[in-house]
Amino acid sequence: MKILVILLLALLPVTAMAAPGLAALTVQPGEDGSQTYSVTIQVLLFMTALTLLPAALMMMTSFVRVLIVLGILRQAMGTQQAPSNQVLIGLALFLSLFIMTPVFDRVYEDALGPYLDEQIQIQEALQRAAVPFRSFMLGQTRDDDLLLFASISNTGELETADDVPFTLLMPAFVTSELKTAFQIGFLVLIPFLVIDLVIASLLMSMGMMMLSPMIISLPFKIMLFVLIDGWSLIMGTLAASFSV
Repeated sequence: MKILVILLLALLPVTAMAAPGLAALTVQPGEDGSQTYSVTIQVLLFMTALTLLPAALMMMTSFVRVLIVLGILRQAMGTQQAPSNQVLIGLALFLSLFIMTPVFDRVYEDALGPYLDEQIQIQEALQRAAVPFRSFMLGQTRDDDLLLFASISNTGELETADDVPFTLLMPAFVTSELKTAFQIGFLVLIPFLVIDLVIASLLMSMGMMMLSPMIISLPFKIMLFVLIDGWSLIMGTLAASFSV
């Protein structure tokens, strides 16, 4: 539980690295005048959490849904590697930061800010930081998915949201995000599929079966996407699909 919340705090601004009591080295003088240097346990835990930071970024935020929808959009348009994978990941990352900003603000106000001001201890800060993320993830998780993983893990009856452990909430949240992403992707795919079918039917009726329909339909799909201001619609729909 504490390791998961530490990962959440690692997603906050870099000022958390300057938290009091997080000294990198401890110097212990010896009886013969020598000095022994040792790395503190806090730094070891922090460095261990950094290795799991990419997984936390993808699986505990809106990143998965956004990236899958953008990937399906590129596949539907048939533009191969345009936009490139780096561009799609960048778009998904910054849109996720926009979507998750209210959650990050609550974590800073309730947990990280008081901890940096030495008003609360690290244990209480971790508990407070978990609350906004728990609320966000529960808001996006289907009840069926929670019941599924609760049944698999033989968890007892969950009366309130506080009774849902992170070990159960995380897989249920990711499963719900995958379902929602593919539902949105299906709706995005339909208009482009109609264009492909129309172009393929026209080419077959003209006897031009050797010509790839993808080559002919690509300009029409790009023109349609530009005329309807597709990027704004996609980004706005993805942002609005999260009830933060």
